[in-house]
Amino acid sequence: MKTSKTAGIIIIGNEILSGKVRDINSYFLATELRSLGVDVRRISVIPDEIETIGEEAAGFSRKYDYVFTSGGVGPTHDDVTMAGIAKGFGVQMVSHPDIVKVLLERYRKPATGPVLKMAEVPEGSEIISNSELKFPVVLFRNIYIFPGIPEYLQKKFSSIREWFRGPSIYLKKLYLNAHESEIAGNLNIVVEENPQVMFGSYPLTGTHEYRVLITVESRSEDVLNKAVDELTGSLPAGALVMVE
Repeated sequence: MKTSKTAGIIIIGNEILSGKVRDINSYFLATELRSLGVDVRRISVIPDEIETIGEEAAGFSRKYDYVFTSGGVGPTHDDVTMAGIAKGFGVQMVSHPDIVKVLLERYRKPATGPVLKMAEVPEGSEIISNSELKFPVVLFRNIYIFPGIPEYLQKKFSSIREWFRGPSIYLKKLYLNAHESEIAGNLNIVVEENPQVMFGSYPLTGTHEYRVLITVESRSEDVLNKAVDELTGSLPAGALVMVE
């Protein structure tokens, strides 16, 4: 079996925790990373607090191959993601000359303190620039630091998404016209006999055509097909409606 890279996603912002803003960035990142074969292991939502950001970023960085942060970058008082990451790794904040250059070219006037704040990054950070980006992505070690505005995050991630492509995850979906209790025993046996396959079972509402969705995933297409055949062959007559 091919091994996959792992990822953790950290969503930063009091506005998310207070319910003032709906988080869609974690859904976008998780969906994109899954399609690239990256195994997302944890999603965390934390406040705009330097200590908390530092602890979470350092912990995620040790555990996962890639870390993606969203939010807390910009010129205002609550944009403390960079400072939090710096504190978590015990490094200083420095002004990155390439970002300063970008800012000066954009604003075309004497830069103010808030503008120059956007050039401050944890010491040792790299920047990723390409023709698709008006403002670079900041990379500190294995932490990719993104803004919280969904439009900006999506554009930035899309410009570098192929960096993260790994072995594919194959997926099949089975739609059943049966209750979970009617198929749980069959499913549990197949799950136990196929340790290289990940199964999910989800009750569906709002439709009379099918009642349960079963997802079957593996990094081997042959292993996946074998597990699907075993499962479909064990289901009660008439339970299977469709396979995608």
